[in-house]
Amino acid sequence: MKALVLIDIQKGFEDIEYWGGNRNNPEAEQRAQELLEYFRAKSWPVYHVQHCSTNPKSPLRPEATGNALNELVKPLETEPVYTKTVNSAFIGTPLEEVLKSTQQQDLVMAGLTTDHCVSTSVRMAANLGFEVTLIEDATATFDKVDRNGKRYDAQLIHETAIASLDGEFALIQTLEEFLDSIDN
Repeated sequence: MKALVLIDIQKGFEDIEYWGGNRNNPEAEQRAQELLEYFRAKSWPVYHVQHCSTNPKSPLRPEATGNALNELVKPLETEPVYTKTVNSAFIGTPLEEVLKSTQQQDLVMAGLTTDHCVSTSVRMAANLGFEVTLIEDATATFDKVDRNGKRYDAQLIHETAIASLDGEFALIQTLEEFLDSIDN
């Protein structure tokens, strides 16, 4: 049985200007919803992770409306929500302990943003001994500007983050590939 870990799919990521002015994969939340519905239909475990920023300007700070999880992936009462203040879903949360105590070794992960909390959580999950599948079209990120003012397009950031994870830390699949691999 696989377990789904949805990372930081929060309303605050709708503030595209705050995060860099451009975002790739505008369908990421929709793909995450489809993935979530599949897991629920199978009665497989689902875990939500919510970033509670300590930055007083962040749309993800606890008192901000952007801290709320996106309605498309709203947790059921039976689905735990773990809050964190750092990039990893495993630091400051009981997620690792819960997964190991229930012998869930096979994780499917998706969320926001590809190059920050998703990448960090996938890497850490693999380093902790979990088998990870990352659903690449249920993740997204934003443009980045380096210290010299050079802008990097969100799609490039997304693709390089995915490429860095592929094979060493996770099996990378689209939602369609994942569903095909499970149902066949």
